[in-house]
Amino acid sequence: MPGLPIDRREFLALSAQAATGLLVASCTPSGGAVTMPRQRQGVTPEDIDTQWPIKRVVYLMLENRSFDNLFGRFPGVNGTTVGLSYGREVPMIPCPDWLPGDLPHDHAAALKNFAGGTMDGFAIGAFGPTYGYSQFSEEDIPNYYHWARENVICDNFFASQRGPSYPNHLYWVSGSGGGTLDNPENIRVLREGDRQYKSWGCDAWGDDVYVLAQDEDGQVTKRDLCFTMPTVGEQLSERGIDWSSYAASPHQPGYIWQAYSAFENVYGTDLWDKHVLDAPVDRLIDDIGANRLPSVSWVTPRFQLSDHPPYSTGHAHNWVTDVVNAIMRSDMWDSVAIFITWDEWGGFYDHVVPPKLDHIDVGFRVPMLVISPYARRGYIDDGVSDFVGPLRFVADNWGLPYLTERYEKVHNFEHVFDFDRRPRPPDPRPRMTGLTRDPWDFPEDFPEWPDWVSPAPPAIAS
Repeated sequence: MPGLPIDRREFLALSAQAATGLLVASCTPSGGAVTMPRQRQGVTPEDIDTQWPIKRVVYLMLENRSFDNLFGRFPGVNGTTVGLSYGREVPMIPCPDWLPGDLPHDHAAALKNFAGGTMDGFAIGAFGPTYGYSQFSEEDIPNYYHWARENVICDNFFASQRGPSYPNHLYWVSGSGGGTLDNPENIRVLREGDRQYKSWGCDAWGDDVYVLAQDEDGQVTKRDLCFTMPTVGEQLSERGIDWSSYAASPHQPGYIWQAYSAFENVYGTDLWDKHVLDAPVDRLIDDIGANRLPSVSWVTPRFQLSDHPPYSTGHAHNWVTDVVNAIMRSDMWDSVAIFITWDEWGGFYDHVVPPKLDHIDVGFRVPMLVISPYARRGYIDDGVSDFVGPLRFVADNWGLPYLTERYEKVHNFEHVFDFDRRPRPPDPRPRMTGLTRDPWDFPEDFPEWPDWVSPAPPAIAS
């Protein structure tokens, strides 16, 4: 059995043994994911007719940053360097590369931050009063700024739902959050050294695992973590179009963001074996270099490289740089569109009131960068969109029906491209240097933290 369990029936049958360490002791060591290259069958992405010259879409999602936290200082955008805290203006302070702890960002925190629309309730929790009102400058995230200047930055782009990661990752692959409001509860974690198994999907393990969900009548109930609503991946497969969902392997922190694990029509089927298990994120760069990316790729990093506080933004920046550089240096560059976003606000201040698109409360504003040889250079997109926008682009490009009504509420990004011009040459960027610490090693102290800070080590599995 390679790695920690991924077949639900087998996993549940062996979970009692796992609790005593018998199961994980038999697993392959970290980094022992499948190393044989995928063998793509049938036509290549270039062989498939598309509406625009885009033959590959890479949809990359990072973690927990508001627009004002990352790009509030970017010239020309709707940003701010002053926040509002309980009706009082406060200056936005520099955001450290590492934070001493996480900020509250569950559904309750979202309601407190939103504060009935006054957008002034971000000073909550142990670190919110200080770091909830912090932001980066260009020198902290130079390549993000460069891509925004040379490609497209969207300053009216929002998380799909006013809440944490779970519902927003469901939207990311299906156009719907399934009515979910928060992250799952009662999830248990299997650990062996630095290896772990934690899932937010059909293979979740724990006693009375559930997520709160709200129906169309407003009733909130507990429900399981296995959904039946259709996904874009299934649509693509029905048309014979290849796709992958690159994420942390089941035994790595960050597997919780493998959104396709929460869809029973994918999990445990041939689609899961071919498009998910066969796409560990640790092999993404190699697959890019070998021109093995399919028509559509969803990408989430391992936890420590995800930009999720309190982990390093600089190391996340360098990982994204590696991915973008690899695509630019590949034969795929001339026909690719890269969408880079962050899954929710993470407790950081943003001054723009989310719009009302439908009966679901849209989340806070998050960054979106669109990188492509056809992207309009230096274009600031103020069109309203959310995580469904790139799905609408995929649908229109490959002729897929819209899965949900949200598709009709957001734009499809066509206006941020110029498909009448020749594709621009690639522009690889250098990695940042001088970053402190190892990306996997949370610091006990950090030069940018004030003396009074007592760091709270991250619980990356909880």
